[in-house]
Amino acid sequence: MTPALQLFTAETLTFLRALKRNNRREWFEANRPRYERAVLTPLRALAEEFDVRFATLAPEFVGDRKRSLFRIHRDMRFSKDKSPYKTHAALWVFHRSPGRGVGKEIDGGAGFYFHIEPGASMVAAGLWMPPRHLLTKVREHFDADLKGWERAVLAPAFRKRVGRLTDDEPGVLLKRLPRGYEEGHAAERWLRFNSFTVGRSYADKDVLSPRVVDTAMTDYAAMLPMVRWLNRALGFLPASSR
Repeated sequence: MTPALQLFTAETLTFLRALKRNNRREWFEANRPRYERAVLTPLRALAEEFDVRFATLAPEFVGDRKRSLFRIHRDMRFSKDKSPYKTHAALWVFHRSPGRGVGKEIDGGAGFYFHIEPGASMVAAGLWMPPRHLLTKVREHFDADLKGWERAVLAPAFRKRVGRLTDDEPGVLLKRLPRGYEEGHAAERWLRFNSFTVGRSYADKDVLSPRVVDTAMTDYAAMLPMVRWLNRALGFLPASSR
């Protein structure tokens, strides 16, 4: 059994709660050492641990201490909310072929997400709101391998562990089928999706547990067939070794 790995602590959640109350540059800079100690350092360690675990589970996926981490700074250009910082921390385990990591256009394929936030932590996986050219590839792949898709997302282990595809976010489901598809299509149920993700919520005690990596990897293993199907649709293939 892999030894327990203590990453996040109560200080992690305490800092994120305090940041939510004091979302100002002056406060953040004064408390930057706390952020680096309680949030950034364990998040980097988590990315590296995921990289080690995925080398065995699915070697085409990479965790990187720099490229996997989402920035704490918010993009305020098109938002009425001018709070400069996110009040959560997150990382992305990505397919090595496109190798995009985070912080660029989301055209790097399907991958795995980890999110820590007081009262709202989670793991997730899939392809979130892909650009039109990638969405088209996914829809076309339903014609080639609908059975493979349904084996992945309707499997009892998948449904028991992570439930069903996320369908309650704005813009995820179409009221009508996409142009070029008719009612009664074999993949009609799936063609209405603009986004292909699943997620599982974690309680605060779960993310503070020394077994959080084990728990996340069990969830990711259940999500893996879906993620690999999506990446095949985009031309990003599985690997048997690094």
